[in-house]
Amino acid sequence: MGILNATPDSFYAGSRRRTEAEIEARACQIVEEGGAIIDVGAYSTRPGAAKVSADEEMERMRMALGAVRRAQPDAVISVDTFRPEVARMSVEEFGAGIINDVSGGNPEGSFGGEMMAEEAYRGPDDGLAYPMFCEVARLKVPYILMSSRPNMMSIMQDFAHKVQMLRDLGHKDIILDPGFGFGKTLAENYEVLARLGLLREMELPVLVGVSRKSMISRLLGTDADGALNGTTVVNTLALACGGASILRVHDVRQCVEVVKIVKETIRYV
Repeated sequence: MGILNATPDSFYAGSRRRTEAEIEARACQIVEEGGAIIDVGAYSTRPGAAKVSADEEMERMRMALGAVRRAQPDAVISVDTFRPEVARMSVEEFGAGIINDVSGGNPEGSFGGEMMAEEAYRGPDDGLAYPMFCEVARLKVPYILMSSRPNMMSIMQDFAHKVQMLRDLGHKDIILDPGFGFGKTLAENYEVLARLGLLREMELPVLVGVSRKSMISRLLGTDADGALNGTTVVNTLALACGGASILRVHDVRQCVEVVKIVKETIRYV
């Protein structure tokens, strides 16, 4: 899954695309380098990023999706949003095939911290399902469910509860994302990585998104620009040891090489 950020403030400056020409070029690059999915985001979730109104996110997303469709009309598009209305527009107007929700269904759009506490959600206890869950069930598109919980035990509890909620709504096409970099300390990120294989017990595909994140740059004493080699190492571990199904990355060519090498190696295990 290649990252395409239609934002001015995503944490990795090399991923930002603002004009239609830049977005078209990035979409082509992802496909040409072997990416299977283009993940389009119009709202930066990095710590300290400016909040963006629904109208502005919608405007950015429409522009970006139009450019991607012109450049790569047959591409599988994932839309990175926590807003049901943006998800609906993306699927109905541009044929987006996946919704990638880093909020875990949180209607307030919080990405870690106190607002991720269970009482911050509206759920079946008060007669209301999460709006995003209802929307993806209606749209019938795969949904990436992310958790901002700090350790594997709480992540699995979070997933078990929410997967059941989605299934109760009739939605079964669910991908799990343990949320590296969201609501976790440096040590907690690596504890989750070490125990990633436990998610196989849920019998659902797992997405890993660690590309150039601070869990890598802080450990190695570098920055996002210098975190490519570390990203490659973590992606290799996520595939070989954790059984990841999808890798969400900035550097598609390098990731495709990781996948080829790991797949060839595990043939002989």
